[in-house]
Amino acid sequence: MNKTIYHLSHIDLDGYSCQLVMRHTPYVIHSFNANYGAEVVERLEEIIEALQNSNEAAIILITDLNLTLDEAKWLDKEVESLNAKGRDITITLLDHHGSGKECAARFGWYTLDTERCATKITYDYAREHYRLEEPEWMEAFVNVVNAVDLWLQHEEANFEYGKVCMRLISETRELNRVIFANEDREYKLSLLLGAAEMMDRDNAPIVLDESIHRMKKGFFRTDGDNTLDNLATAYIVERLGHKRPMMTIYYKGYRGFLSYGVGNTSIIGNGFLTAFDDYDFIVDISSRGTMSLRANNKVDVSLIAREWAGGGGHPNASGGRLQNFKEQYRYDRVKDQIERLIAAKESVAGKLDPKA
Repeated sequence: MNKTIYHLSHIDLDGYSCQLVMRHTPYVIHSFNANYGAEVVERLEEIIEALQNSNEAAIILITDLNLTLDEAKWLDKEVESLNAKGRDITITLLDHHGSGKECAARFGWYTLDTERCATKITYDYAREHYRLEEPEWMEAFVNVVNAVDLWLQHEEANFEYGKVCMRLISETRELNRVIFANEDREYKLSLLLGAAEMMDRDNAPIVLDESIHRMKKGFFRTDGDNTLDNLATAYIVERLGHKRPMMTIYYKGYRGFLSYGVGNTSIIGNGFLTAFDDYDFIVDISSRGTMSLRANNKVDVSLIAREWAGGGGHPNASGGRLQNFKEQYRYDRVKDQIERLIAAKESVAGKLDPKA
């Protein structure tokens, strides 16, 4: 097989573990993650758009996510349309959720097995179809994920270790999945790899539990030690800097930086403005439309907060909530909403006064 794989998986331990397994196959893989609901559709749309802009043979691999019948029909039709133009694209869905029974009965590409977790299904499938290059730890780790995902408490050793692995993923929130999709995935997979490699230690669940903080710091550390917060902040600020070409906005002559769901704006925002002093302000929008603005004496962001959202605050630190903001799972659609807001507000006469 000489196909590129577009791999969409869930955002829990089972979903990321599917991707850890697939990392050990000899194929080019583009990875995506989604929670249930609208995000699944947006990620599938993203994959279809990528395929429309390429001529490669490809597999759309979906793991640990069951599709609704409408979603499955849409995806099947899109792939059929591409193949009618001479493409070679297939779909493989590997899942264990019983709610996918109707789709599994309808589509031949839909594999449903409620007796194994998605990681185990993927592992078994990859061994048969994808030339899995299996490291020593893999089978044991797959059994750990299977035990905790299916809640097999009688497999005590695997179950207890799996509980710590589950928390390892659920409490790893330093990076936003929209802005830092690839970085967040690499972060979580690196932690899972570390966990997989220490399973044979005495009192392994305790060892892993006590190692989590050190493992997290190790991912972000580049030069010297610091607190996890400071290491993560430096990492985020640096990578925001790389994204300036796509994340810059302008408002009434002022240069701003628009982030989405990054949070911790007082620390990260001020860190960004210090590192990149050619920016006048930074604004972070949450998924609910809550807006947090920071400046460094170049513009009064309380005026921006008031004009955009009827908000306010201090000249260097303000906020508000945007009415009618629609949650998005793609940054380009967030930016489109904000730029349309800016265009409307800029039509109002008046210039912002910089902070004296």
